[in-house]
Order: sequence, then C-alpha cells, then structure tokens
Amino acid sequence: MKGLELSEQFYRTYGEPMLREQFPNLEGMLAVGLVGSGSECFGYDDVMSQDHDFEPGFCLFLPEEDLVDRKTAFALERAYAKLPKEFSGFLRSPLDPVGGNRHGVIRMSDFFKEKVGSPDGTLSLRDWFFVPEQSLAEATNGRVFWDGLGAFTAARARLAYLPEDVRRKKLAGRLLLMGQAGQYNYPRCLARGEKAAAQLAVVEFVQSALHAIFLLNRRYLPYYKWSFRALRDLPMLSALYTPLEDLLTSGNEADEAVTKQAQIEAICRELAEVLCVEGLTSFAGAEMEGHAYAVNARIADGEVRNLHILYGV
Repeated sequence: MKGLELSEQFYRTYGEPMLREQFPNLEGMLAVGLVGSGSECFGYDDVMSQDHDFEPGFCLFLPEEDLVDRKTAFALERAYAKLPKEFSGFLRSPLDPVGGNRHGVIRMSDFFKEKVGSPDGTLSLRDWFFVPEQSLAEATNGRVFWDGLGAFTAARARLAYLPEDVRRKKLAGRLLLMGQAGQYNYPRCLARGEKAAAQLAVVEFVQSALHAIFLLNRRYLPYYKWSFRALRDLPMLSALYTPLEDLLTSGNEADEAVTKQAQIEAICRELAEVLCVEGLTSFAGAEMEGHAYAVNARIADGEVRNLHILYGV
C-alpha cells in the first residue's frame, strides 16, 4: 500500500472520528494531510521504502496560538499519540519528545518556516532565489485531506510554482552550465586525458539538464535521489531519462566518449527545440550558451534581468 493511501485511510478510520468526538470546536481550524519529507509524500514509495520512516500517520497543522493555544495543542498531541499503534499491518513509530517528527501536531507557521523561511508562504521576488527547489517541493507535495480555515491550502497555493522571471533566470543559468560543462569542458578534458575531470563535467551537465527540464515543465526538482524517478512523470522531455542515465553510468574510453558527446548534443538539440516552441528564445542552433543569454534577455523585470546570469543557480 502506498503511504498516502495508508495515511488517508488511517485518518478517515481513526483521526477524523477522534477530532469530531474529542475536539468538535477545533476541527474547523485545522488542516490535516500528509505533506513534507519522505518518498511517500511524493508518491515514490515502494516496498523498500517501508524499512524506515514508513507508518500509518498524518499531520495535524495548527494555526497560531491566538486561535489554538498551547494547552489545546498539547491535548491534541496526547489524543493523537493514543490512536491505535497498528493499522493495516503497519506499526506506528513512537513520537519523538524533542521534535523531528514527520507526523502529528505541527504549527502551520513552523512547517512553512522550516521549508521556505516564511510562516505563511509569502516570498519576495529575491526570496525565491534562495529557497532550494527541493524544499519548495516538500512544502507543496502530498495530499491535504481537510483544511477548515483554508490557510494551509492558501499558503501552498502561493508556493505552487516560481514567478516567471525567477524561472527564466534559473533556466538561463542552467542552460549556460550545460553548455560549459557538456559542450565545452567535456571534450577538452578528454583531449587532455583527464577522464575523471571529464566525468565530473558530465555530472555537472546532467544535473543542470535535469534542472532545466524541470524548469521547462514548471515543476520543482525534488531531492536528488528522486530526480530521475520524477523525470519519468513529466509531460515534456521525459524521454531524456535514458540518455541522461547513460551519461552517468557509462565510461569515458574512446568509443564511449564518442557516444557520450553525441548524446550530449542530442539532448541539447531537444532542449533547444522546446525553448523555441515555448517562446523562451529564438536563438538558432543547439549551443546552450547562446540560448542561455537569449532566455535571460527576455526576462521582464529589469533588475532580475541585469543580475549575473548564474544568480539563480
């Protein structure tokens, strides 16, 4: 069973009745769901995921203390802790008294401060550049089962995706790094016989290509170990999964290097085609550096446009 399904079933079976019976005046102020860290919040969990941090549980997100005071929050924590210890064959983990739990009672403001540095998901244009995309993904993933006030859902809506000029700045930087690492430095490292440096250039190219692909899809790139898993679900450029994987898993002997250079150029051509179709650039050819500066030139906000092209990287 997937973690999101397990969580919602546990909530519907035990959590929802507990709230209605013990906290009838509180239910309208809470948000309930499974959101945040962990593969189950993204729907990427499998049987192997169940060996750690996998349990029947959910999050109870509270508003500020003027609406729900500490005494009430403590009573809710105790009630949550008393829910059945086993559900559908899965055991619940004991709550950590010093914090760090992924489930249970959490202040909404604390959750969003931890993830994005803002208690209600409000970010300035500059703020967006300094919040890691994996944190933004964790603030907006999962599923909300109930939101009485609507405040939690509203904060997630504010964080749903990057402002357009921020997206373009980040994209410009990633395209530039793709060109530098894959189209320029990889063959030069090989020409010098530096195979390890050449592979580092490939890694830089693949990482930047992943960022660029997610930016083109208007999706947040999650934590690195799930990036390829998430790539398979994208509506655009998901077919690049295989060539990007090949770049990372193949060697740099002469015949392999020829194949890798061809794959790098093919990936760049595919991205260049999408860039033009999306109206982000009209630069001709597959040279990523040229597309990078063309994308940057179309940023509407003059202040953002004039920042260093790698500012968003």
